[in-house]
Amino acid sequence: MVKDITIKKILIAVEDSVYSDKAVAYGFSLGKTLGAELALVHVNEIPLCSPYVTDQVLNEPVMIIPELMKIQDEASQRLFVRLIKTAESELKIKIFEKIGNPRDEIVSTADEWTADLIILGTHGRTGLDHFIVGSVAESIINKTKCPLLIIPGKG
Repeated sequence: MVKDITIKKILIAVEDSVYSDKAVAYGFSLGKTLGAELALVHVNEIPLCSPYVTDQVLNEPVMIIPELMKIQDEASQRLFVRLIKTAESELKIKIFEKIGNPRDEIVSTADEWTADLIILGTHGRTGLDHFIVGSVAESIINKTKCPLLIIPGKG
């Protein structure tokens, strides 16, 4: 027998894309309807290259990884501000900014925050593109203990 299913906490994984915006709109609406707590999680990946990054062809100045991480952090903050502005004023939204592998960080954030549902958008890649880039959604399905609602990017 299945216990009553109650969704009290919804974690929405975000990035700066139209696919993510669609998932956020859906998540905010669902959270409002259910009276659930809402949280956004954004994961900045650690740059895995030499400590210095430059474009030799364009002769751009050298960037050091800490500078890149600072730029990522600032972009995350702008993303959170932009997304929260789309929410209705009565919604209270918690923010999680993480560094690491998106799949691992989204799943661990859901576990730590005891989320009842994870929502994320998907690019809907197929074929060789899916093989090369992979799918965060697919990898989360295999790792998470809580339900995952995937909002398709197409349509």
